Amino acid sequence: MANDPKSAFLQLLGLARRAGRAELGEDGVGAALAAGKGRVVFLAADAAENSARRAAHFNEGHHAVIMRAPCSKEELGSACGRASCAMLAVTESGLAAAAAEKLAQLDPERYGADAALLAEKNARIRTRRGKKRARN
Repeated sequence: MANDPKSAFLQLLGLARRAGRAELGEDGVGAALAAGKGRVVFLAADAAENSARRAAHFNEGHHAVIMRAPCSKEELGSACGRASCAMLAVTESGLAAAAAEKLAQLDPERYGADAALLAEKNARIRTRRGKKRARN
């Protein structure tokens, strides 16, 4: 991975997309959040305020973290094999925490709290999975 946190962030999003652990666009994000699978929603820096409101609306009653990423719609889309993407939901807790950590390395003040929250959620999920496997 690149040393630049922003490049590493975009590479993680591309990896999540190729692994089937990311949903793009309003329809995909809305469906992921409705199914309770969305862990974090990344909005492009130049996404319209209407997109941000829709993401917040999709997240009502759910516990995904919504973060405004420091990249354009074109950068976000390019990382995921599209021309443009205003919003993206990561559905796997480890990838969500790793992507947020890359943003926290870029700007700890802006992203640190959300990255810590996602890391904590990921740790809880991994602990529950470990206990479930131990019982089987």
